[in-house]
Amino acid sequence: MKKEVISKCPICGDELSITRLHCHNCGVEINGEFSLSKLCRLSKEQLTFVLLFLKNQGNIKAIEKDMNISYPTVKKILNDVLVNLGYDVGEEEVGKTAIQRQEILDKLANKELSFDEANQMLKNLK
Repeated sequence: MKKEVISKCPICGDELSITRLHCHNCGVEINGEFSLSKLCRLSKEQLTFVLLFLKNQGNIKAIEKDMNISYPTVKKILNDVLVNLGYDVGEEEVGKTAIQRQEILDKLANKELSFDEANQMLKNLK
């Protein structure tokens, strides 16, 4: 049984690196210092969220349903993932503007707004 690669040292919490690669087919081994991908830095819960996010093609409503959590919780998890991957998440976009944008898109999807109305409202947010 293969074990999953861990990215943090269980003793000090610092980042781990890989020093040996092995091909099970031909037996070749490569030694050196290799870094882990950004995705390896995510916790199991965060990686599960990313996979669910991709499965739902970024549709936050679908993620809310699948995880049985609220919109703000989905946004918080998404922002935590982005920060963990090293991206700067500005408070402006994270907060009020992002929520307003999603509300407009939800109203458009529910046919409470016309395309032109939604488009104008989205332009006014920028």
